[in-house]
Amino acid sequence: MADSAAPTPMMAQYLALKAEAGDSLLFYRMGDFFELFFDDAKAAAACLDIALTARGEHEGEKVPMCGVPVHAATAYLQRLIKAGHRVAIAEQTESPDAARKARGSKALVNRAIVRFVTAGTLTEEALLDARADNWCVAIGEAGGEVAVAAADISSGLFQIVHTDAGGLGAELARLAAAEVVAAETSAFAEAATSLRPRADFATEAGEARLKRLFGVATLDGFGEIGRAGLAAAGGLVAYLEHAARGDLPFLRPPTVTRAAGTMAIDAATRESLELCQAQGGGRRGSLLDATDRTVTGAGARLLAADIGAPLMDRGTIDARLDLVAFFHDDAGARERLRATLRALPDIGRALGRLAAGRGGPRDLAQLRDGLDGAWQLGERLSAIGRTAVDPGPKLLADLAPDLRGHGGLIDLLRRALVAQPPVDASDGGFIAAGYDVALDDLRDAGAGGRRAIAALEAELREQTGIATLKIRHNGVLGYHVEVPARAADPLMKAESGFTHRQTMAGAVRFTTPQLHDVATRVTQAGAHAQAAEAAHLEDLIAAALAPRDAIARTADAIARLDVAAALAERAAEGGWTRPRLVERPCFEIEGGRHPVVEAAVAKSGDRFVANDCRLSDASRLWLVTGPNMGGKSTFLRQNAIIAVLAQAGSFVPATTATLGLVDRLFSRVGASDNLARGRSTFMVEMVETAAILAQATANSFVILDEVGRGTSTYDGLAIAWAVVEAIHEVNRCRCLFATHYHELTRLAERLDALSLHHVRAREWKGELVLLHEVAAGPADRSYGIAVAKLAGMPPAALSRAKAILSRLEAGRQKTGGLAAGLDDLPLFAAAAEAEVAECDAIRAAVETIDVDALTPREALDTLYRLKALAREG
Repeated sequence: MADSAAPTPMMAQYLALKAEAGDSLLFYRMGDFFELFFDDAKAAAACLDIALTARGEHEGEKVPMCGVPVHAATAYLQRLIKAGHRVAIAEQTESPDAARKARGSKALVNRAIVRFVTAGTLTEEALLDARADNWCVAIGEAGGEVAVAAADISSGLFQIVHTDAGGLGAELARLAAAEVVAAETSAFAEAATSLRPRADFATEAGEARLKRLFGVATLDGFGEIGRAGLAAAGGLVAYLEHAARGDLPFLRPPTVTRAAGTMAIDAATRESLELCQAQGGGRRGSLLDATDRTVTGAGARLLAADIGAPLMDRGTIDARLDLVAFFHDDAGARERLRATLRALPDIGRALGRLAAGRGGPRDLAQLRDGLDGAWQLGERLSAIGRTAVDPGPKLLADLAPDLRGHGGLIDLLRRALVAQPPVDASDGGFIAAGYDVALDDLRDAGAGGRRAIAALEAELREQTGIATLKIRHNGVLGYHVEVPARAADPLMKAESGFTHRQTMAGAVRFTTPQLHDVATRVTQAGAHAQAAEAAHLEDLIAAALAPRDAIARTADAIARLDVAAALAERAAEGGWTRPRLVERPCFEIEGGRHPVVEAAVAKSGDRFVANDCRLSDASRLWLVTGPNMGGKSTFLRQNAIIAVLAQAGSFVPATTATLGLVDRLFSRVGASDNLARGRSTFMVEMVETAAILAQATANSFVILDEVGRGTSTYDGLAIAWAVVEAIHEVNRCRCLFATHYHELTRLAERLDALSLHHVRAREWKGELVLLHEVAAGPADRSYGIAVAKLAGMPPAALSRAKAILSRLEAGRQKTGGLAAGLDDLPLFAAAAEAEVAECDAIRAAVETIDVDALTPREALDTLYRLKALAREG
């Protein structure tokens, strides 16, 4: 395309746009294609599995090139974004005709980047999961404080959450952000997928951006945003402005919260419990998948958010539970509500597309139908269950007004739009007949012209005797006459009245004066009609966006109703019960079940064995022993899941449930290597355990499984012993601790709040029978060899293992076992106090030394004395 001395004007334009695009792939519009060049072409061709070609030369080298059709660009963008790429869209900002008129016949069409397409800035239906939020998150810091700002521009959600450096990972895990933005020089740059200039995260600039965005003189009405919150929100808004090239998409006023307002759940615990995503990836097999019975995309997104951020406020939780209970108890009202909700479009995302400038007639129709359905739903719900004695759930009363409204907009859109508008506004035909008399006249003129063209086609067939003559239309020639090549010769003569336009392999094309006159009338009428519809579309979008905040509240109300009815449906379906939340730190479950495992067991035709769990001040730490595959891990997880569901505002899979609020939830069940960060399985286990001991409070709930099993027997037992003592004596939280170290059961004699339990198993005629029941007391043994037999270990190896086990057990009886000598060991707190006392003795000895007065011999003697003190300790 260019020699090495001077690039062509087109290549110069491309290189300038590519410099602006940075590390984004540049989609460079050329006619009906988006073209990519150089390394962008190589990357796109490999990702999209399309042909890589070359065009011209640049600096003596062939220019790699590939392209995708504009009409199919969305599908290709979807694949590129999923592969982790960002894309800059460079559109033609003028038509070729306008360029030629303005700058001559060889003028280059002007182009500009009109949008950056990134994982966190999507609004298109085809690029989004209808049942999942799509968060773009920015991390801000100021004065030692940390905050995250999160926006889903597809629905306008905007949050600012105050946390700290230690809790940042938990917040990012909760949001499962599609994109994370941070300042280039930030301490959190490693957690980001996109880095932006530090100036974007200045607190003063952030405050100015928020005031400008929401048209306010002060931010006090939004709550206590704080300097870190301003930095995060300002950085996020700046990034969204950059991606949208100045036209910021719809954002609602931010909700400002602190991480302490929700149950803290770190990334490892979320992964272990598979709350919203299974460990293999995707929703299938997760708690969300087992719970979700929503019938709308907005409801599914809200349920995921609820499960991902269980609440700490009893009043709000009980309000949610009241609404679930209402629909649980009235099956008829529940089914009628769900039937109505199924028919409602996703007005939140339709509003988001319109606000981002990417919406069209179909989005307006979705608003029309969704708001109309919400109005009717609000009318019915406002009278349900309302009596002087029973006013019904407070949350239902609070939601009803947000459903009823927008009557003027609904009427406008009813009158203006056809029932089923096209997706693409350029096709026209979306304004209803009767809405605009002048537009109706233009359409009539166009229709009359098309009838005239049909009549002219019949007349020309009769005149020429060519039965296969047709009048066709395309974007280059407009209306034209087309005949087979074998019949074209008579029409080529001057006296025929036909003017030759184009010859092809099997056909020849002509025009005539009559066709030109009729075609001009049709084209002009169509162009005027299209311009009129485009003007109406702009007015209708403006009318729809005027009450955007109120429409967003309607979308929220629909989603909350869907979640409540869906949880009621799930509870009725699975025999779930309403949890009772109390102030004391208890955890009393009767007949608890794991919903994911229960569903899997049911498919195989078996019955899930329910179990009780009673944690209280007198028995807040359960030590659970028993065989592998006996159900220890399931028992641990199901109780953690019950806590999550209860504080999310859901009924729970149990016969009864009485719970004290859980401020932090920790799960250390199972482990895997993290080789990318240089961590073995045991290292991962120890990191997670250390985090629990450092962060768990008396109101926390902890489940620990097989701590210490990743190292030698003595090391592992020592670590597990110390962790049990620390949980009991220091953290003092509710804890389920599963282990194969039977030596730990001796701690029950010394730790008042430790209670021994086991999962039951029996051997019957040499076969292991796993009962999956949790019973009081320690297990008599681990049944490891029996489990190995179930796994298919060869008989010779099993026989040898039994012989070795007999020898080891005989030795244990003689020596007192691995725990011999531990009975007299001071408890955790006493041991810690002794260590402090020993350190104090050494410190006191050091303070008495007069360093300047010591002779060399006295200095050496002093060192020996200090060493002796340390050795005695």
